[in-house]
Amino acid sequence: MIRVVFFGTPKIALKSLEYLNNSDKISVVGIVTQPDKPVGRGHKVQFPPLKQYGIEHNIPVFQPKSIRKELDIQEKLKALEPDFFVTFAFGQILSKEVLDIPKYETINLHASLLPKYRGANPIQRAIINGDKETGICTMITEVGLDCGDVCLKLPINIPDDMTCVDLFEIISECSPELLEKTLTGLVDKTIIPVKQCEDGLCMAPKMTKEEALIDWEKSASDIHNLVRGIYCMPSAYFMHNGKIVKVMKTKVIDCQCENDDCGDILKATKDGVEIKCARGILLLERVKPEGKGEMAAKDWYNGLRG
Repeated sequence: MIRVVFFGTPKIALKSLEYLNNSDKISVVGIVTQPDKPVGRGHKVQFPPLKQYGIEHNIPVFQPKSIRKELDIQEKLKALEPDFFVTFAFGQILSKEVLDIPKYETINLHASLLPKYRGANPIQRAIINGDKETGICTMITEVGLDCGDVCLKLPINIPDDMTCVDLFEIISECSPELLEKTLTGLVDKTIIPVKQCEDGLCMAPKMTKEEALIDWEKSASDIHNLVRGIYCMPSAYFMHNGKIVKVMKTKVIDCQCENDDCGDILKATKDGVEIKCARGILLLERVKPEGKGEMAAKDWYNGLRG
């Protein structure tokens, strides 16, 4: 059995943890996840999903604030005698001292086809940039940002109406088997990691609040991609009458209106609200006005008129 310590935090990593723990080739001997955090208006402390799984399956769970600095946890991980560390959206940078603990390597599941989109937000950036394809890959973790040798890749198509939530779910479904194949392939030497080339290298930095504000001077396609790319994470928005209006669903209309300014509401139809952009018209189908629930854009517009 291949002994694995699994590092991860959000729900997207849970299926991979479950899959590896149920594998007849792999034994998950420990879980490392982020500390508990208060959530919501009531600030109720909530466990990370992977901690809850570890408790339910009697797997030791470690929650360092900074794994690089907590030597006591590093010693406990050494005592588990892992063959591999597996990281999937863990959220902390590992030091060389931590990377040297497993017998073989630390394997990271990265949500892009490296070297494209190194960094924190590869899923959102691929959609925002209008890419038609992305993917996942397993890589050898090195000191540095997503720069290690690549083991396996799996391409994933991005349809024009796919949101980041949809893509997160697909990646969550595809990742477990790729991780298992990587671990077993490295042990039996049927997989030879390949160095990343520099062709196509680009970064995927963490999204900022400023980027979520819609700029109507951009094309309708660009704004549509922004809406899809950060759907509910945290959602694209614009200001109307001093209040935030989050945009949840849109469609691009390929026509021009020469006599209106960018950002003008052109008209409301049974399908939604049309807004002029620098190129094309954006149809707002679903919105979430400040202080209200999600609704059809035409209902929001009719409320303004009322």
